[in-house]
Amino acid sequence: MARQTILSYDRGTLILHPPPKGKLWLDFATWDDRIEKFRIPAFEYRRFFETIQADKTQVLDRAKSFKVLDLEFDGFEPFEHQIEALNAWKRANRRAVIVLPTGAGKTFLAHMAIAQTPRSSLIVVPTLDLMQQWYTGLKKSFPRADIGLLGGGSKDESDILISTYSSAAIYAEKLGNLYGLQIFDECHHLSGDFLRTIAEYSIAPYRLGLTATLDDNREIERLIGKTAYRKAPKELSGSALAKHRIERIKVELSKQERIDYDQLIEDRNQFLRKKGIFLGSLQGWQQFVKASAFSKEGRAAMIAHRKARALAFGTEAKIRILAELLAKHHQDRVLIFTNDNLTVYRISKDFLIPAITHQTKVKERHYFLEAFRSGEFPRLVSSRVLNEGVDVPEANVAIVLSGTGSVREYVQRLGRILRKGEGKLALLYELVTQNTSEESTARRRSGQEYKPKAKPKTKTKKDNSNQAALFKIDKQEGLSFDDL
Repeated sequence: MARQTILSYDRGTLILHPPPKGKLWLDFATWDDRIEKFRIPAFEYRRFFETIQADKTQVLDRAKSFKVLDLEFDGFEPFEHQIEALNAWKRANRRAVIVLPTGAGKTFLAHMAIAQTPRSSLIVVPTLDLMQQWYTGLKKSFPRADIGLLGGGSKDESDILISTYSSAAIYAEKLGNLYGLQIFDECHHLSGDFLRTIAEYSIAPYRLGLTATLDDNREIERLIGKTAYRKAPKELSGSALAKHRIERIKVELSKQERIDYDQLIEDRNQFLRKKGIFLGSLQGWQQFVKASAFSKEGRAAMIAHRKARALAFGTEAKIRILAELLAKHHQDRVLIFTNDNLTVYRISKDFLIPAITHQTKVKERHYFLEAFRSGEFPRLVSSRVLNEGVDVPEANVAIVLSGTGSVREYVQRLGRILRKGEGKLALLYELVTQNTSEESTARRRSGQEYKPKAKPKTKTKKDNSNQAALFKIDKQEGLSFDDL
C-alpha cells in the first residue's frame, strides 16, 4: 500500500514526502540532498495546492497551524472608497496591494479585511509608534479578540499579532505557518533583502499590502500580489480627506550665495567632465560616489556638491519666508520638513521649535508629539522621521523647505496634514530655490503624482449590498482555502 504524501512546514520552507503522483507539483519542488526529500518555498503554499487540486493529486496538509477565528467586529460605517478597496482585494482572491493616501483609512480597511477573513493574522508595521496605534485600534474593533505584540520588548503569542518589520523578520521561521492572513503596513519596506523573509517564509494564503505610494515593484507583486485598488489624495479631497491646497514658492539665492553656488557647481562639474560621469541617472551618481573615494580631487568635488546642495536647501531667503509663513499661520498646527538635520537644528534654535530627528530619544520624541497633539507645542520641525508612521491629525499646515526627488516622500509629507476635520483646509507650502538642482528635484517628486485613467461615463445603480455585510463575519464567504 502506497504511503500518503505529506506536506510539512520546516523553518521557512515546506517539505513534500514521499513524492506524490502527477507532474504539476514538480514545478514548485527542489530536491534537497541533505534530507533526501523535496522542498517547496513556503510562500508558494497556496499556488501549490491550487495547482495540484487541478491535477487531482492528493496531499495531506500538516504544514498549516493557523486557526479560524470567532470574531466580534465593532466597526464604524466605512467610507465608500474603503468598501470599494475591500471588494477589490476580495476579487483579487485576497492577495493584493491597496494604495491609499495617508489619512484615508488604510488601517480600518485592514480591520475590515480581518473581519471578512477570520483567520489568525499577522500585521507587520515599520515602527513601534505604529505598532501601538494598531494595537489600540484593533482592541476597539475586536474587543474580545486575542491581540498581542512582537517588538519593543514584547514577545506575545496571539491569534492576532502586531509586529515591527525587524522583529517579524527575526522570527520569520517560527511565525511562517501560524498565520493565515498577513497584512503589511507601508508594504514598500518589504522589498529589502532581510525583511522580505517575512513573506517568503510564510504560507499565509491571504495577504494584504497597504501603502500611500508604490513604485513598480515586482518583488512586492511576487510576495503579496498586484495592486488591486488605488486612489490619489485629490480624488478623496473633501470627502474622506480634508480639502487641501499646494503652494509652491520660488525663492532666489542672494548675490553672494549665487556666486558661491555657481562656483561650487563648476568645481564639481570639472571633475565629472574629466571622469566622463553624467549625474542624470542612479548609475551616474553611483559612479560619482565611487570616484570621489579614490582621490583628493574626487573628495573635493563631492564636498563642493554637498555644499551647493546645503546652500539651496538652507538659503537665507527660505528662512526669511519661513518666518513670514509662521507669522501668517500663528494659530495653526504647523509641521516643517527639511532634507537635512543641520537645517532642522538651525530652525529649532532660531525659532524655538521642538526638533525631531533620528537622534531624538524615544521618550523625548513621544513628549514632543503629545505636546503637539494637545497644542502645547503648535509647531514641530523634522527631517525625515515624521514622513511615515506618526499619527498627527491636528496638523493642518506643512512647510517643505527641502526634500528628495521621491514621490513617496512627497505624498507622505502631504499626508501628515490630510486627516479630515470639520471645515479643515490643509495647506502645503513647498519652497524651491530657483536656478538650482532643487528645481528638477521638486518636479520629479510632485510631477509624477498618480493620475487616474478617465473612465467612460455610464449610468449605473449604486450597489450598497456589500456595506451591511461588513458588519457581520461570514467564515465561508469566498474563502476557497477553508478545506485545506
